[in-house]
Amino acid sequence: MTPAPRVARAQRLTIVNGILLVVVLIVVVQLWLLTATMNAFLGGETSTVLPAALVSLGCFGLNAGLLRYLMRLG
Repeated sequence: MTPAPRVARAQRLTIVNGILLVVVLIVVVQLWLLTATMNAFLGGETSTVLPAALVSLGCFGLNAGLLRYLMRLG
């Protein structure tokens, strides 16, 4: 496997800013999901808990993947 070519500093800054924006959006989605799920759960709707937990786990996986990409970029 050939090593990835080095990325210029300005390009890295653009990539990091884009990833930061995506991470913020994912975290906002997770907070909304938590709020909606807690509202439904406290209202007696228990069928939404497992799907919401799986989606939240997927969001966590996306954020972990982006962090891994950033670590490899530096």
